[in-house]
Amino acid sequence: MKRAEQKKKLKSESFDLLVIGGGATGAGVALDAASRGLKVALVEAEDFAAETSSRSTKLIHGGVRYLEQAFTQLDWKQYELVRDALQERSILLSLAPHLCHPLPLLTPIYRLLDVPYYTSGLKLYDRISGKRRLGPSRFVGPKEALKIMPLLEKKNLRGAVIYFDGQFNDARMNVSIALTAVEKGAVVCNHVEVTSLIKSKEHLSGAEVHDRLSGEKWSIKAKMVVNATGPFCDTIRLLDNPKAKKIVSTSSGAHLVVSGEFCPRDMGVLVPKTDDNRVLFLLPWEGHTLVGTTDSPSKLEDNPHPTAQDLDYILKHVNKYFSLQLTKKHILSSWAGLRPLVAQSSESDTAKLSRDHLIEVTDSRLVSIVGGKWTTYRLMAKETVDRVIEIGKFGGVKDSQTHELRLIGAEEPREKNWKRLAQKCSISESSARHLCYYYGSRAEAVCASGKGNALLVPGHPFLECEVGYACREEGACTVVDVLARRMRLAFLDAKAAAAAIPRVAELMKEELGWTDSQTVAEKK
Repeated sequence: MKRAEQKKKLKSESFDLLVIGGGATGAGVALDAASRGLKVALVEAEDFAAETSSRSTKLIHGGVRYLEQAFTQLDWKQYELVRDALQERSILLSLAPHLCHPLPLLTPIYRLLDVPYYTSGLKLYDRISGKRRLGPSRFVGPKEALKIMPLLEKKNLRGAVIYFDGQFNDARMNVSIALTAVEKGAVVCNHVEVTSLIKSKEHLSGAEVHDRLSGEKWSIKAKMVVNATGPFCDTIRLLDNPKAKKIVSTSSGAHLVVSGEFCPRDMGVLVPKTDDNRVLFLLPWEGHTLVGTTDSPSKLEDNPHPTAQDLDYILKHVNKYFSLQLTKKHILSSWAGLRPLVAQSSESDTAKLSRDHLIEVTDSRLVSIVGGKWTTYRLMAKETVDRVIEIGKFGGVKDSQTHELRLIGAEEPREKNWKRLAQKCSISESSARHLCYYYGSRAEAVCASGKGNALLVPGHPFLECEVGYACREEGACTVVDVLARRMRLAFLDAKAAAAAIPRVAELMKEELGWTDSQTVAEKK
């Protein structure tokens, strides 16, 4: 994905479909449409996964909480959401095995009556998964639970249920979807903002755009337009119709990262119901421990940050359910993300809103996809493209291919590569594992792309050669693009990321031809 080449095509060609938004769903729409044979353009105002799609809990899951709501509230839509998500979980694990893996989760039980409740509920979760289940759930007594997870609160512990879901690298997955879309013929460009929509007679025929990096403005011609901007969906809808009613309700989910010593490397913990009916996770993630999450109504804003109250809430509950005394001094990094929920005027509690999705088509043929969850991005994209093909009357188009279309890097299992990579490229085993996890079968190309394979910062496996590769092959344009989304250092260790900024800026200056003033600005 060489940005200059992609931008040139955006300025000179016309398209069947313009996708606005480069998060998981937008990139998924571009990939689905391009792989069916449509001529597709995608623009993203910031960077791929800059907002919601890089700020998830890193789980590919059906949603145990939603399954409980399905039966306690007799809500068939919630059941369908879980069923579809479990099917998609299996598909994602097969499409990007280098970025995804099964993860056992332990659910501690502190009330005797909850033993049969959670045991039977998670057995039902297995049953809905069918042949796609990742492993059988099982009950363990309190002694075994504490042996597995010594930091569990011991008082009144009745045992635990162990079940399986998937874990993934969300921002890397998003970038990989966009890169695969480019391989299938899509024209994809980040840091390009839609400023207005173009109409010919009654229907949309493209958009006016603005390059946030260079300041250039131009128009993109397209027969159909998809709005896949997540929490910002209503902003684009208002460009189409200034009187449009709101269809998005935003919820904030905050997470924090602490040392890996607080969670076993191969198992996470899920507390399905805290004293205020929220969900609490303690998950191993890239050698660290990920803790979350909140679920509170939130205003729409770029780059949201967790509040002091968010962090206090998470620390209070993790210390309550685990034998820990975590304080803000233990926090290595934290972030907040906006969940785009389908608005329901009768619901004031965002935790109760469905994670199902909605596809809206206006009179001018703006197709907006909103809601859903990371796990179901592919299904959402497929259904959106189905509507585009129907409304746009595109003939001779293939059926969706994405259920079997592997993402780039998935050509070889990562487990077979890292030892050979470490030896061939003279790098540490931890860096070799990291490269195989992030880039899959393209890991060796990453090593070969730089002038050296030195560590970017001590204590982390990231290499300097990744910076140049991110600029040349993955569309990275800013230091934040590299440190937050091509690498995940900013999400893992904020101080280490800050220390890496000067070196990353110098490497990007050499790669992208920045002026001294541009480099100084990026270092800030």
